Amino acid sequence: MSAAPLLEVQDLTVRFGGVVALDELDLTVTAGEVVGLIGPNGAGKTTCIDTLTGFTRPERGRVRFAGRSLDGVSPHDRARRGFARTFQSLELFDDLSVRENLVVAASTPTWRSTLTDALWPKPPTATAVGEVLARLDLEALADQPPTSLSNGQRHLVALGRALVAKPSLVLLDEPAAGLDTTETAALGTLLRSLPDWGITVLLVDHDMTLVLGVCDQVHVLDFGRLIASGPPAEVRADPAVRAAYLGDPEARP
Repeated sequence: MSAAPLLEVQDLTVRFGGVVALDELDLTVTAGEVVGLIGPNGAGKTTCIDTLTGFTRPERGRVRFAGRSLDGVSPHDRARRGFARTFQSLELFDDLSVRENLVVAASTPTWRSTLTDALWPKPPTATAVGEVLARLDLEALADQPPTSLSNGQRHLVALGRALVAKPSLVLLDEPAAGLDTTETAALGTLLRSLPDWGITVLLVDHDMTLVLGVCDQVHVLDFGRLIASGPPAEVRADPAVRAAYLGDPEARP
């Protein structure tokens, strides 16, 4: 029996003026999988992440997460329900240490928890932060500012900030951008391990070797439309996918 979808997207449509960024998108993400979302530049991948996480309002469509509708739910409330994401620009706090960057992201407080913490202060979420530092091999860099790190290490800190609150689903926007071959391979091994930690992954990246090597399922966008979905080997052989990436109209079915 197949697992129930963790994320269900139906008829999701986003327009920016006369440009259709997402066109009636339907896709599902099953709990415990690493799922890829790929496509040429301008295909709508980041718009999809922005919309799923509540930063962009769709023209129409439905998004359900863990069986609950996300219609009208704010980005911070989606985070409380178990959503986390990274950004292409990383968005690190360069005036804080690596550890402090993770502490900031370790909880998603409500007004009740803010009040109770003011009255009965709790210690920092050291256990969760320590677990993520160890998993990402950042312990030796924990007290360094992000500005002193390599590009690959900064990407790990951004990923760590998404993981430290232990989300059910993490959406990664170009986590391999600027990484060398060795760093990308290490990232792939890490992403494959996340379902064992209870975290499902939706991965957006241009590195086809990474995506096709680590994902259980891959969805392909072209001009905002879903043109292919399936296991990596099936998607790799799809004529519509080859046409989208190579610009060969004769390759389309």
